[in-house]
Amino acid sequence: MLLTNKTVLVTGAGRGIGQAIVTTARREGAQVIAHLGRRPGDQPPEASNPHPDLYQLYGDLTSTADVDSIWASALAWRGRVDVLINNAGIYTPSPINDIDQWETGWKANLQVNLEAPARFCRHAIQHFEASGEGIIINMASRSSHRGDDAEHLAYGATKGGLLALTKGISRSFASRGTLAYAIAPAWVRTEMAEMHIANVGEQQIIAALPMREITPPSDVAETVVFLASGRARHATGCTVDITGADYVR
Repeated sequence: MLLTNKTVLVTGAGRGIGQAIVTTARREGAQVIAHLGRRPGDQPPEASNPHPDLYQLYGDLTSTADVDSIWASALAWRGRVDVLINNAGIYTPSPINDIDQWETGWKANLQVNLEAPARFCRHAIQHFEASGEGIIINMASRSSHRGDDAEHLAYGATKGGLLALTKGISRSFASRGTLAYAIAPAWVRTEMAEMHIANVGEQQIIAALPMREITPPSDVAETVVFLASGRARHATGCTVDITGADYVR
């Protein structure tokens, strides 16, 4: 199995791509720490251990204290983290004609899509330097390359920033054992995407896709797990586009 004896932290693991990553990583033998998001009612972070190979915890990624707490709790479970997968993300609108929504959207996207992953990366790099090896996988987007629409400029900008962060980490820390990769999906059939798929029109989207289907989360998960295995060390710094040839660079 690809991930035997590896401890993997996955953020945003409660649904969609994150949930698929957790399932696939466990299938491949990993001990998985699944961050499930913020507890209802803004309760403090809390952890549970429903299976021997699965440790679940909560935390608000807009809170730096929660991010630090998530990392500390993840590290304490097995005494180490071998792979960090920054999967959590939001797609909050930031329309230019509404100053309140603009400011709210920019703040939220920056906090969840860029600042929280960067903070997790900092923790991971310091931990990996002590152990001499480790892997970071950041969930970017097709929007990282081409930008997003007028309602979601902040989303595209933060995902572009996440891509630059990944490249910088790979170039700066490869000699000290830290590998870093980015994944850039396009349309993926997740709960977060369903509303946008409905707004655009599913048949219209499918008709424009070369494969004539929306990417299943399992395709993204399989790629993430392979990179997490360490079997592609010299691919560090790369971005893997998973778009069904919808966006080809």
